[in-house]
Amino acid sequence: MDVKKVATLVIAAIVLFYVITQPNQAGGAVQDILRWLRDGAEAIITFMKSIFA
Repeated sequence: MDVKKVATLVIAAIVLFYVITQPNQAGGAVQDILRWLRDGAEAIITFMKSIFA
C-alpha cells in the first residue's frame, strides 16, 4: 500500500473518531477554522483595495 494512502486513511479515521466522540469541540474547531479563513480573506481584500485605491 502507498504511504500517502495509509496516512490519509489514518488522518480520516482520527478526524472521524474526534467528531463522533467530541461533537461540540469538533464543531467549535470547524467554526474557528472558518473564522480564520474569513479573516484572512477579508485581510486580502482590504490589502487589494488599498493597492488599487
